[in-house]
Amino acid sequence: MEEYNILRMQDRLKEYLTRDRFIHTQGVMYTATALAMCHGEDLVKAQVAGLLHDCAKCIPTGKKLKICKKNDIALTKWEEENEALLHAKVGVYIAKKKYGITDPEILNAIRYHTTGKADMTPLEKIVYIADYIEPGRYKAKNLPEVRHLAFQDLDETMYRILRDTILYLSGSANTMDPSTTEAYEYYQKLHNERKGANT
Repeated sequence: MEEYNILRMQDRLKEYLTRDRFIHTQGVMYTATALAMCHGEDLVKAQVAGLLHDCAKCIPTGKKLKICKKNDIALTKWEEENEALLHAKVGVYIAKKKYGITDPEILNAIRYHTTGKADMTPLEKIVYIADYIEPGRYKAKNLPEVRHLAFQDLDETMYRILRDTILYLSGSANTMDPSTTEAYEYYQKLHNERKGANT
């Protein structure tokens, strides 16, 4: 198993993020670690993925696009049109290049923390959920209930978050990434199957 110097990573990351973004990142790291502890997943991987999930967030959009072009990072139409989606793929590149991360589980957790996808691994779900429920978050609907649920059932929490996200975005000008739609359909089906089995 790879060894990671979390403190050194934090010190380095602090140079590239705004103060608020760094505080958020620490919140995600601690929340992801707590969720991993609760659900029997790898604590170190959760720490590293939580810490680095937004490592490319504060890079200007133009530079993110240049990094993608220079390093043959394929972008979907949705990613090209929505700046907020770019940092996930660029984050994978930065995690490899600047922080020496090679573990595919960690890299995929960074990759999918914004859009989600169908049939996510436990670590991917943990980082996605931690990003939504960390202590600095306060605007999302039903947050106390979702926080409580996260420590009981990751799949049901994914369904709740994705459902609320889609309801929120449907009332705005933002377009929906297909991966998010696929994730919602997957976890909605799981939710309905489990609900049916319990009736």
